[in-house]
Amino acid sequence: MSSHGTRGQSPQSTRLPGAVPFTVSALNRLSWELGSQVVSDATLLAEWEHVTSGRTLAVYDVTDHTVVLGVRTPVGRERFFGAAKDDVDAKRSRLADADDWRRCE
Repeated sequence: MSSHGTRGQSPQSTRLPGAVPFTVSALNRLSWELGSQVVSDATLLAEWEHVTSGRTLAVYDVTDHTVVLGVRTPVGRERFFGAAKDDVDAKRSRLADADDWRRCE
């Protein structure tokens, strides 16, 4: 049932913003309503800020095998994406290595 996701998009066509230094092969876009509800009860694993654009990327632990990525623009728009925890964990080091991303404290 796709009532809480983005209709007409396959996981292969869903992408993180171009500033994010990695891709996730099986990414599902969540509606704002669902994403914000899910992360309100989730544990924040880490958050980074893109220094040139002001975007933030937050990683939330939502189940044993799933994370939600929250992307916020400088004006406060949020998008949420569900992904396999193993897929994101394998690529999170790219944020630490990227010159234009810094970890929020």
